[in-house]
Amino acid sequence: MREIHCEQIRAAVRELVLKANVELPSDVVEALKAAHKQEESALARRILGILLTNAEMALEKKMAICQDTGMVSVHIDMGQEVRVVGGDINQAVNEGIRQGYQEGYFRKSVVNDPLSRINSGDNTPAIIHYQLSPGDHFNITVMPKGAGSENMGQLAMLKPAQGLAGVRDFVIKAVKEAGANACPPLIVGVGIGGNMEMAAYLSKKALLRPLNTRHHRAELRTLEDEWLGLINRLGLGPQGMGGKTTALAVNIETYPTHIASLPVAVSLSCHATRRRSCKL
Repeated sequence: MREIHCEQIRAAVRELVLKANVELPSDVVEALKAAHKQEESALARRILGILLTNAEMALEKKMAICQDTGMVSVHIDMGQEVRVVGGDINQAVNEGIRQGYQEGYFRKSVVNDPLSRINSGDNTPAIIHYQLSPGDHFNITVMPKGAGSENMGQLAMLKPAQGLAGVRDFVIKAVKEAGANACPPLIVGVGIGGNMEMAAYLSKKALLRPLNTRHHRAELRTLEDEWLGLINRLGLGPQGMGGKTTALAVNIETYPTHIASLPVAVSLSCHATRRRSCKL
């Protein structure tokens, strides 16, 4: 049984949120560069160039890539042979966020109640997901996600008879209705199956997959490519100003479901898709 102290978790989360908010992942940067080369619209190329310059300046000056430094989603993949000692793991995660956001001068965007709307003052609490699996590993991924793209997510409980065509049409509709509000170019996370909350979780999990890592199932890789083409043919373009780069990728995750259900969720992530991981 391997022991991990809460102090290690706090320190790791602090470092992760500091880096995630100022360093755009390399796979996203490469996708933006590729889109910049391939884009035919002069205005779209200019916007993509500005986004790349913004990412460079954020890294150089250690400043937030976007003013909306989001609500932090934390994904912990924990081995069954690990024992957390020295405190409460949830408190350790939130303390790491609290310290990182204070040190990085990042905007505090979390309110402590959805109705009273009083700011918590430190960007906590986080949304924390745990996954238990065999082994003694302990992996942490943080994803600060702003409200502009988050508010454009959609969930549908389709009828099984609507089939693949119904799922495809719902995904395209979600992107089209989001328009410029989600700050394209987007990464489109699609969750299919499970039940209502599982589909939403899968759509978020899909956003964690690097853009240069394809789905292991060939039929889903084909759908990801096909739907990306359909989305880019919408012509929304970077920041909704036209062009063929509405999305950088479509990532799909699936799970078994009930015979009477076909849950589908779409999570949209903006060009500043921020995520950072570490192993303890």
